[in-house]
Amino acid sequence: MLVDRLWPRGLSKQRADFDEWQKNVAPSTGLRQWYGHDPDLFDEFSTRYRAELEDPVRARVMSHLFAVARHGNLTLVTASKSVEISEAAVLVAILNGGSQPGARANDASQTPGFAATATGEREVS
Repeated sequence: MLVDRLWPRGLSKQRADFDEWQKNVAPSTGLRQWYGHDPDLFDEFSTRYRAELEDPVRARVMSHLFAVARHGNLTLVTASKSVEISEAAVLVAILNGGSQPGARANDASQTPGFAATATGEREVS
């Protein structure tokens, strides 16, 4: 499932192997531009992004992500070159039960019945 607001450059929709594109769960343009994938800002980005996820539209998408994850594996795809400090990492941490702001995908505790992971678009064939 693609979770970026913008479609990945250089990837045709015909070649993409995504079941869904959930751009409404992506960070706001303002937050994305402020963050700029600066590793030093990831913890603050995570905190601000989690606050944005409480918006009703994003909350509905999060409910959908939880439902999908409950019924099998869920792979969140991002075009970010640094998946571990992307919005997908924050979403995976939330889906896997990570409650700490700034929790990275690899640090999230595993919640039984959930299998969410994040991957970069470059790895999708």
